[in-house]
Amino acid sequence: MTNPFHASAHHIDTNTPAGSSGLLPRRFPYASIVSGAPPHHNPPYLSHPGRTSVISHILNNSDDITFEPASGYYEPIRSDDMDADRNGTSPNGASSRSSRGSQLPSFSRAFDMFMANPAGEAAGSGSTLGGGFFVPSYLAGSTYVQRLEETHLAKLRAQKESQATQAQSGGSLPTSASSVSLHSKPSAHRGVNYDVIEKPPAFEEDEAFAPLPTRWNSLDKYGALDILSDGLEVRYIGPRGQTERDHEAFCIRADNPMPPQCGIYYFEVNVLSGKRDDMTIVIGFSGKSVGLARPPGWEADSWGYHSDDGHCYAGQTAGKPYGPSFTASDVIGCGVNFRTGEVFFTKNGVHLGTAFREVGKACSLYPTVGLKKSGEHVRVNFGQTPFFFDIDGMMTQEKQRIQSEISQTSTASLVPAMNETELIQALVLQFLQHDGYVETARAFAEEINAEKKALSLDPDAPIEGINVKDDEHANKRQRIRRAVLEGDIDRALKHTNAFYPQVLKDNEQVYFRLRCRKFIEMVRTAAEMRAASETKKSNGHNVDISAQAMDLDANGTENGAWDQMDTEDSTEVPLDINELEIATLQYGQELHAEFKDDPRREVTKHLADIYALLAYANPLKEKDVVHLLDRKGRLAVAEELNSAILLSLGKSSRAALEKIYAQTSVLLDDLRENGGPGAFVSLQDVIEEIPKSQPF
Repeated sequence: MTNPFHASAHHIDTNTPAGSSGLLPRRFPYASIVSGAPPHHNPPYLSHPGRTSVISHILNNSDDITFEPASGYYEPIRSDDMDADRNGTSPNGASSRSSRGSQLPSFSRAFDMFMANPAGEAAGSGSTLGGGFFVPSYLAGSTYVQRLEETHLAKLRAQKESQATQAQSGGSLPTSASSVSLHSKPSAHRGVNYDVIEKPPAFEEDEAFAPLPTRWNSLDKYGALDILSDGLEVRYIGPRGQTERDHEAFCIRADNPMPPQCGIYYFEVNVLSGKRDDMTIVIGFSGKSVGLARPPGWEADSWGYHSDDGHCYAGQTAGKPYGPSFTASDVIGCGVNFRTGEVFFTKNGVHLGTAFREVGKACSLYPTVGLKKSGEHVRVNFGQTPFFFDIDGMMTQEKQRIQSEISQTSTASLVPAMNETELIQALVLQFLQHDGYVETARAFAEEINAEKKALSLDPDAPIEGINVKDDEHANKRQRIRRAVLEGDIDRALKHTNAFYPQVLKDNEQVYFRLRCRKFIEMVRTAAEMRAASETKKSNGHNVDISAQAMDLDANGTENGAWDQMDTEDSTEVPLDINELEIATLQYGQELHAEFKDDPRREVTKHLADIYALLAYANPLKEKDVVHLLDRKGRLAVAEELNSAILLSLGKSSRAALEKIYAQTSVLLDDLRENGGPGAFVSLQDVIEEIPKSQPF
């Protein structure tokens, strides 16, 4: 049948303001879905002033819903000529990065970074993401910081959801359209901004993802030290008694240790004031259990660079000459290379050489500063602002050194023996065959054979060809995949039940995703039609919305019965936009009836999210929910369905290329521990080296 939810062929200007003059968009109260009340043409609640309160049920849901942050896995983009628009951005030009979480399901998430905005793109010296999170410039784009960012954003979203739920606590679920509140606050439906569709499991937040140092720790200092302003400045205010006068220094540590997974960690301290000829400031780092009544470097598991004599100290009172002394207005930097175990200091942007070796293996290291004399005042920079020293250049050099070692690795030991070109060609060809792109695979194989013949020195020498066999299942999977990518979920359900009738019965989650995706496509189509009509109206053209007809099959599964699912081509009934919105409401009621008793929290959460689309006049313009309408969501559903079919056929759900990618990611994680060479390698860097003009 004709795709009922495909985007209109007319040009749609999704940038038209929601409040522009024209027809008033009509929205459905969520109450009409949960009540099961039959919709009528032009019911009064469609233009009810309180339509924005449809979110109240979602925020008042009694189920204990938890948010699961995204992991570091990545979602693929796969290129084929069947779907030209699936690599596009969201309808209003915004990316789906607002959800930040990976869009791929558990079956296939290996190439998420092809679609996801890398964390480094938004990073820089002092770049922030809210809530005090910042990314030092030299760590931008690193895998470690990317995962920290995901953890931080997940926390912010969970807090926002919790606050919204608490704000609405005590409310009751409306049971009819007439019970919709006229005084619902518009901000109530800002609490739903999570992409719960096709999201990988949350990774546990543990020591491996400890946060970066951000400020001085007011609970980890000794004596007469005063922390100022934003927690980055500390000043010596004088002893409080004879006991404190006898102490050799007053020290303070940062709130978090320097993470070895960064590879190199660096911070700078600006000496704001102090007596020029009588200053005893010490800059360095120490373990958590080290006492704070002596300067860094005088106790075991502490290291420091002293201002008065320029000596450096490592766990003992006898220092060694290292660099120049420093005083007020100087900026002293301290860096640790966890891969080599070497420590260096800088003065006013100049590298002073290696100060210590074999550091960072015994304990966690916290940035530490020690003050002694009245008037001594310093300010630390953990990366919130640009550094004096070119630490970015040093990090780049270290990455290039590791990359050079990788490039020198030989593939001669592979079995069977292949050179690099043959290996890549074999992986690509297997990927195309695995995912059902039979014709593309055949064309690729022919191109490989032609290239071999052209490069052969003997034109009469036989060339071993590559035979791509016809695969009936690959062709069927391709048809199903195309239907999903085109937004025709009914056709995908029909083909799946016809070709693989057991798959959806054995994979209830996949079936649930398909059903929800159909609802999303209906909302999307209605929003696009409404936006198009408003655009023409604002341009001075009278528009008859009913003339913008589309094919819609409003039938769906009732009461969850498998045998009543759409499996036959239905009669094409042209509907105008009002009838489409009525059909969307009907379908939402069917979804609610089918899954209302499902005990899984992720089901309840996802239903709440997609029903929230009805709260907006134009969800295509709402940053909190627009990611749900992104065409990339089709790809995630198609991937999950394709993987389920492959598993039902006894085949691997991942191609060899995906397995290599996943294994490489895991190995890099292992090599990243304790500051190993994996800290300087990012798969995202490899992706960014691919020319952007190539379609993925």
